[in-house]
Amino acid sequence: MKNWRTRKPWSSLNEVATEHRLNAALSWPHLIALGVGAIVGTGILTLIGVGAAKAGPAVILAFIIAGVICACAALAYAEMVTLMPAAGGAYTYAYIVIGAWAAWFVGWSLILEYSLVVSAVAVGWSGYAAPLLQEGLGVPMHWMQGPELGGLINLPAIFIILVVTALLLVGTKESASVNALLVVVKLTALLVFIALVLPLLNVAHFQPFMPFGFIKTLGADGVERGVMASAAIIFFAFYGFDAIATAAEETRNPDRDLALGIVGSMLICVLIYVVVAVAALGALDYQRFADSPEPLALILRELGKPNAARWLAASAVIALPTVVLAFFYGQSRIFFAMARDGLLPRGLAKVSHRGMPVRTVLFTAVIVSIIAGLFPLAEIAALANAGTLLAFITVSVCMLLLRRRQPGLVRKFSAPMAWVHRTDCDNRLPVSIY
Repeated sequence: MKNWRTRKPWSSLNEVATEHRLNAALSWPHLIALGVGAIVGTGILTLIGVGAAKAGPAVILAFIIAGVICACAALAYAEMVTLMPAAGGAYTYAYIVIGAWAAWFVGWSLILEYSLVVSAVAVGWSGYAAPLLQEGLGVPMHWMQGPELGGLINLPAIFIILVVTALLLVGTKESASVNALLVVVKLTALLVFIALVLPLLNVAHFQPFMPFGFIKTLGADGVERGVMASAAIIFFAFYGFDAIATAAEETRNPDRDLALGIVGSMLICVLIYVVVAVAALGALDYQRFADSPEPLALILRELGKPNAARWLAASAVIALPTVVLAFFYGQSRIFFAMARDGLLPRGLAKVSHRGMPVRTVLFTAVIVSIIAGLFPLAEIAALANAGTLLAFITVSVCMLLLRRRQPGLVRKFSAPMAWVHRTDCDNRLPVSIY
């Protein structure tokens, strides 16, 4: 019987059998593209409207606050991933630093988070594709919606998951290269949006800047508003960089490339989000696109640029699968790491002759296809947020515990300001949490 208090030995990071070893084929540009692909997606395309409805023009401040909070978690990830360049991310750190019981909970929390994100984005992609399929090919809507919307099954959502599955089975480097290309398409669309609307910036649209105040307050209509209420929503537009940590074992130069990938992708995304928010709010009064499911396209149409709006929507449909790919990739690697450690059937951890975890990729595809095709995601999406928060806390705790237990470890990257009061924390923090 497994001792759930047992910690995985450090030596296990270098003692992986050939049949369970992943192929190292990624470099820092692949990792930055993976992070940007995961982070820049439905968040900037939809949440800017939701955030503006809660904070007004101060949604810009909400983006900055959420970005800074996630950047702190990203710095902790960067330190841990360069210390432990192995598949599994937060799951692996928890197993080595805390124990099997923590690894089990963190692993399944991440699997839940990634499953819901992959499924939700696949359903969102289907929402764009379904009208085109109905108009162009006459596909009935009941084959493109789940039971909760009166349909039978969401086939487009399952289709895009199968496309990403096939891409991942071709090879890690190949799928990462395609992901990088699609990320370029997505970023180009956003840059075109900025170029078109920024010259139309009207300072009057930023007044009053903070109409609902800074702290979260409950309005008479029962809706929470304020900058912090907006930041709480926008926070989830930033997570995704943790998928890079799951790629550690497949990175050619982990000491350098992993920190570059995590920190670099976060900096790029914070900059993109803030600039797009400034451009959008300056071009059109926020009340005219607040809560819109497609705020950027709506702004372009309101400004008399319908062709640009259609191009932006088409670019989103083409590039949105990068989010599916990044989270799908991360989930399959967490499954793989748990199977290799014996917390799932070890047979799932076998790799192909090309170093690909084929079984875990297929296993992941089955799970997320069922969720995307049938389940009402809105009712359980909050669980994905809880999984993300647990992972961020775990990584930060693991980093601090290692700073206390093994201060002499060679750290290729060190998160700044890890201790607020170093002396006090060093005296009080226990060496073991048991």
